[in-house]
Amino acid sequence: MRHHWLLLGACGWVLLILMFVSKFISYRAVDDYGERLAGQSWTLPGAKLNPPIPDSSQEKAAPQPSDQPSEAPTLTDWQAVTDRRNELLSSMCKNSSLRNLTHVSISKFVLDRIFVCDKQKILFCQTPKVGNTQWKKVLIVLNGGYSDVNEIPENLVHDHEKNGLPRLSSLKPQEITHRLNTYFKFFIVRDPFERLISAFKDKFVKNPRFEPWYKHDIAPAIIRKYRKSHRDSSLSASGLHFDDFVRYLGDVEGRRRLDRQFGEHIIHWVTYAELCAPCEIHYSVVGHHETLEQDAPYILKAAGIDKLVSYPSIPPGITHYNQSKVEHYFSTIGKRDIRRLFARYQGDFHLFGYPSPDFLLD
Repeated sequence: MRHHWLLLGACGWVLLILMFVSKFISYRAVDDYGERLAGQSWTLPGAKLNPPIPDSSQEKAAPQPSDQPSEAPTLTDWQAVTDRRNELLSSMCKNSSLRNLTHVSISKFVLDRIFVCDKQKILFCQTPKVGNTQWKKVLIVLNGGYSDVNEIPENLVHDHEKNGLPRLSSLKPQEITHRLNTYFKFFIVRDPFERLISAFKDKFVKNPRFEPWYKHDIAPAIIRKYRKSHRDSSLSASGLHFDDFVRYLGDVEGRRRLDRQFGEHIIHWVTYAELCAPCEIHYSVVGHHETLEQDAPYILKAAGIDKLVSYPSIPPGITHYNQSKVEHYFSTIGKRDIRRLFARYQGDFHLFGYPSPDFLLD
């Protein structure tokens, strides 16, 4: 009998340990866009706090891109979605009133963003904070570095000297032109304001110890220029606030000097037009983060690689647009600053069919 009770006790301890481990893993789970999955909030010590983000079960109806399907389409049906996106993109690129926001030259900055897979004749333009880590894994597998996306170490993906992903800028001019004219080309977009929130959380709140320059160099520079009370050392010590970040992003002229100082670190918040030059480069597909469950398999099939590699599994709910989150982050931002921010990213909203954020301005 004693052995029986000892066995039951041991089983109980095992169950408790398993429950603790599962909670720990859940707590540690972080999505590819720099946000914790379970809706946990991140903040720096002493940072200005806002009310908790409303629970996703009570979210307001979220605006979606104009091509959002009412029913789950088949892979074949998705070609029509892609065609509509390309037609909209072409139309907006011809809109003269948006030209300053949508047209950029195919500079080295753009070519640095485009990764090459010569084996399968694919070009992928990197748009940070839109799940690029997973697409890099796909390309690494295609280039022969690993046989499966799940085998690739996370620290290798962003090590561009070791991950085996050449950039288009590393090639000769005639080689670049040939690939731009003949390869399958794609990139992914996301609601522009939600992407900015993700960039702010990832670079200035959650993860500065792995990229200390965001906390120690970039944040103080923005605070000094854009926080009205920056002379208060205690406020500066609390870290960058979202309203500081928005003020910096919306300052058309004033931020140029800072951007030169920050270098390529600005890729996490510059516009899609500046990153990928979609009005100058004819992309085969522009995927949307909000419909990634349909876009990922379609892109693999359209590129002819669906039998060679699989896209990593997508955590449930992670691609859903969250208007409540956007409203939460912008709740302390003045209407003038929001208008200036929208003026900068207006081209991205129009090029890819995202509705204007009127709910922030009403």
